[in-house]
Amino acid sequence: QRYCGFGFSCRPDQQWSKMADCKVKPGRGEADQLSTKVQSDRLKEKVVKRHISDSNGSDGGSTPLDELTALEEAFRRFAIHGDTRATGREMNGKNWSKLCKDCNVIDGKNVTITDVDIVFSKVKAKSFRTITFDQFKDALDQLAQKRFKGKIKEEAIQEIHKLIEGLSPIVSGITKTVLSPTLTRLTDTSKFTGSHKERFDQSGKGRGKAGREYLVQNTGYVVGYKHAGTYDQKVKGAKDD
Repeated sequence: QRYCGFGFSCRPDQQWSKMADCKVKPGRGEADQLSTKVQSDRLKEKVVKRHISDSNGSDGGSTPLDELTALEEAFRRFAIHGDTRATGREMNGKNWSKLCKDCNVIDGKNVTITDVDIVFSKVKAKSFRTITFDQFKDALDQLAQKRFKGKIKEEAIQEIHKLIEGLSPIVSGITKTVLSPTLTRLTDTSKFTGSHKERFDQSGKGRGKAGREYLVQNTGYVVGYKHAGTYDQKVKGAKDD
């Protein structure tokens, strides 16, 4: 046996294998740095791929927002109206009807709400309740010549597109609550009697503290006297005469 330079007692045929095993291995800190570098390189690669995909417009076939036409912008605005889960790629029949009303596609003469509903049923796919943007344009093409009679097809399509381009859904005002007959009767202060009647004036407005507590009035008349103030009028009238 021989003692190698690494402090091992071994035979000559084992000396080189021991030397190979005794090579210096990277410490824990160096291994962590190497792992961090690999992860960083992978992250950079993903970012570059995503940037290329977005620039090519390959994200599920969607069009980048800065390349949307005015007509498609209007379509997406109406498509997501009233539905927080909508993506803007498909439009239901309710929002289609609202678009036709808000954008004056429905004029009550050439195009009616019935025409709009019929066209929607024609262009949508069977067993589907929504239409895509391409189907939306097909529906407008069918309504164009009805809405703009006397014009050629291309001009009619351009005119109907102008009615819609760049517009957004019209948000109506606050809806008034319709009271039931029972609630209306219970809130009608003109029909109150007794102490409840004293709490409101003739217009139905609450009198506040004056309607709940007795307040002394230095008028010289008994509270509730119907002819209060008539004496002063009579005296002043006699003096004037």
